[in-house]
This record gives sequence, C-alpha cells and structure tokens, in this order.
Amino acid sequence: MSVETPDEQTPLDIAVALTQFREHILYVVADYDEPPHGLAIKADLEAIYHAEVNHGRLYPNLDQLVDDGLLEKGALDRRTNYYELTDLARRVLAAKHDWEATKLHGVQVP
Repeated sequence: MSVETPDEQTPLDIAVALTQFREHILYVVADYDEPPHGLAIKADLEAIYHAEVNHGRLYPNLDQLVDDGLLEKGALDRRTNYYELTDLARRVLAAKHDWEATKLHGVQVP
C-alpha cells in the first residue's frame, strides 16, 4: 500500500482545488467536438454568466490550466490559439462528476 504524498494529487484533489471559473472553462472546452479557440470559449462563458468575460480574466486562467496540465494549447494561426482537454482534465472532470453523483444520489427533482 502506498502513502500519497502532497504532490501526488488525485484527480478529485485537483477538481476540488479548481476555482469555479476554471472548472467552467474545462466544461466549456469539453463540450466542443473540435478544440475551441479563446474567443469561442469566451462567448460560451458569457452566455453562461450573462455578462462580459474580460480578456484579462480569461487568458490568464487558460494559461494557468495549460501550466497545470489540464489544457493543451496549440496555434491555429499567428493570432489564434485553440485549447483542448488533456487526459488528466478528463480524469479530473470524471472524478468530480462521480463524487457529485455520490453526494446527490438522494436528491429528488420536484
């Protein structure tokens, strides 16, 4: 049996540590069949929030998700990047979904 060290986070540990905004970014990216570009992600988030999402908020969060290994970033052209989920991000979202399902199993929809 191995003992987990602090730097060996489970996918659920990572999911719980995400800000809600970063989690929403992952869900938006997951909804695309083809990797979306930043402005498409921005538009989807604005539809969710019913408010403008500032570039100064979006792009640093996208970059942090890339740095954290949850998104991969590629270039469509010289000005446009696309983003896609990594395998780790898929495991993180699945772990969060499974955890929520266990906590909500008794919730009845009226």
